Amino acid sequence: MNRADLADLSAFLVVAEERSFTRAAARLGLSQSALSHAMRRLEEHLGIRLLTRTTRSVSPTEAGEKLLATLAPAVDSIAEGITQIGRLRDKPSGTIRVTVSDHAARSLLWPALERLLPDYPDIHVEISIDNGFIDIVEGRFDAGIRLGEAVARDMIAVRIGPPMRMACVGAPAYFERHPVPQTPQDLAHHTCINLRMASSGALYAWEFEKDGRIMNVRVEGQLTFSGSSMAVQAAEAGFGLAMTIEDVVRESITQGRLVRVLDDWCPPFPGYHLYYPSRRQSSPAFALLVDALRWRG
Repeated sequence: MNRADLADLSAFLVVAEERSFTRAAARLGLSQSALSHAMRRLEEHLGIRLLTRTTRSVSPTEAGEKLLATLAPAVDSIAEGITQIGRLRDKPSGTIRVTVSDHAARSLLWPALERLLPDYPDIHVEISIDNGFIDIVEGRFDAGIRLGEAVARDMIAVRIGPPMRMACVGAPAYFERHPVPQTPQDLAHHTCINLRMASSGALYAWEFEKDGRIMNVRVEGQLTFSGSSMAVQAAEAGFGLAMTIEDVVRESITQGRLVRVLDDWCPPFPGYHLYYPSRRQSSPAFALLVDALRWRG
């Protein structure tokens, strides 16, 4: 059966319901002559008369009634299926896969989900914790969360957090044995805790900036970690200086477990962004997540 047959069958249903070529043509947006031609074509194709025409009305023949009884439930079922698809489109539901660093997951993503998910039980979120920069297209993720300066230019980036700063810290016990560094160059005389970058495998070069002067410093020490939490724990234990995001060590600084140094060499930089491919069709569920995460500071 081709598309013309389906169109003619649909037109037949309308004519049978309206019992009038005039009303059926108006409902279908066709001329009466085009509609009459379609009905003749259908009857010729089936080899049997389907409609009885008079000057005042149109009514199905016995064969037409049988065809109507067959078609009507099928059309109703199709219409209901289309309605259900429309509900899925409009109802926030489905699974959203997000790749995110541990710090961003705890500080931004989880608080947003904690507010959002109770009101939308049909939304499911799969969270992949990874501190490296992930190709979300290759990894089949819907979105990623990373620092703004690390987001690729071909992605849509939505700011979800305030500007951030790095913090160079050490334990009070460490500074009882070593002088407080005054410039980044002084770090050459200190024991430092290295961080290996998950994406590149290289050691993180500590980044500093002051009065337009940018310095990237390679540090040395006994310990290297792939995540900041253990580096902070080692710093609190006095094993050396650590460099991490300010938020991670704010409580430790406040409570005196760590002392911040080189503060004037750590200016703000773009904070976390949610990023996703520009060609992505935004579903209601994904749009809700974006809105829940969007930074409004």
